[in-house]
Amino acid sequence: MSQHSKTSQASPNPQHIADLLNNHTADLSWQQAFYDDLHEHPELSHQEERTAAAIHAALQRFDVEVTTGIGGHGITAVMRNQATEETPTALMRADFDALFVDGKNMHACGHDMHTTALLGALAILDNLREHWAGTVIALFQPAEESSIGAKLMIEDDLVDKIPAPDVCLGQHVMPGRAGEVQTRRGPLMAGCDSIKVTIFGKSAHASMPHKSIDPTYTAAMIVTRLQAIVGREVAPDEFFVISVGTLRSGDTNNIIPDSAELVLNTRYYDEELAERVYAALKRVVQAEVDASGSTQEPEFHFYAHGEVVDNNDAVFNRVRRTFDATFGEQSVTAQRSTVSEDFTYLPKVWNVPYLFWFVGSTPRQLWDEAAARGTIDTDVPVNHQANFVPEYKPTVHATTLAGAGALLSFVAA
Repeated sequence: MSQHSKTSQASPNPQHIADLLNNHTADLSWQQAFYDDLHEHPELSHQEERTAAAIHAALQRFDVEVTTGIGGHGITAVMRNQATEETPTALMRADFDALFVDGKNMHACGHDMHTTALLGALAILDNLREHWAGTVIALFQPAEESSIGAKLMIEDDLVDKIPAPDVCLGQHVMPGRAGEVQTRRGPLMAGCDSIKVTIFGKSAHASMPHKSIDPTYTAAMIVTRLQAIVGREVAPDEFFVISVGTLRSGDTNNIIPDSAELVLNTRYYDEELAERVYAALKRVVQAEVDASGSTQEPEFHFYAHGEVVDNNDAVFNRVRRTFDATFGEQSVTAQRSTVSEDFTYLPKVWNVPYLFWFVGSTPRQLWDEAAARGTIDTDVPVNHQANFVPEYKPTVHATTLAGAGALLSFVAA
């Protein structure tokens, strides 16, 4: 049986899964202490040694096959239950690195919640073994914030260390009323690229500008023209953003430098559109360089690529029915986000469908008051801000049940 045929089989009854989730007897009392420990000891990307040890210790309470040290501090836990070649394999991922915000390390993006929830989902499935058959893989990923954690795990022979999944799942806490589970078919999160553009000129003393080819001036013209690409070459019903993150040129007040550097960041939902925009970007840069009289070609360096998170319709339909039955009015349609994720490298390496969803985590009183005032955009903290802290109880409840429910949508008997 092929992987895709397993995910296309008739889905288990959503109400049956909801009843299992609402009546499980798994002990989740440890989650608060585990979450608090991770939250109080944040570790940056590629430095998550203590966090990985805490995850490994927590996994000892389950009957799982654990592999550690994948791509740095990555961990997988394989839970088999009545598994045969005919039963499905579902993978769910949680990231666990922190950020440097306002001068200190912080879990200001909710990865500590993702990890706590996935461990809780394992506890529920361990408790409900008589009700499902197949293989569940919990993948704990480091270094998401550097955009290469998933790639590093893949490069470290991930595919040879775990069974091949038939479907991949993931979630992220976001602004929204705490406990609200937000799903969407199709594009959910933007693709992104960083682009370093180096422009060459000719240095001269500031008192003799006529002897220079001023790369700073050329760079300034490029900054202006970049927005013309978005404003005049991208259709109004399409989405593309070009942001100039840095412009570096020269190091003293009276010397025109011989080069300038622009670092750009882009966001988009359509990979083909991105290719068209990049062709226009190179054309504009080249034209400005030529107009300035530079004799050296500009240089382009693309890096920090993030894939568009583009949810599979069939997986969305199956999991959304489970979420609707489990969460009722708290199962809603997600708004697209312009932020990016490296999750999609995981399903891509196996060429399997996936679903990624959001869970609201804003303290309910704060959200309701801001909604009443019409000030959500200004008063509700967002990910990567120092005051982004999920309301624990409703958020951990929703993320844990959502993780378990999504997995059971494929493996429930």
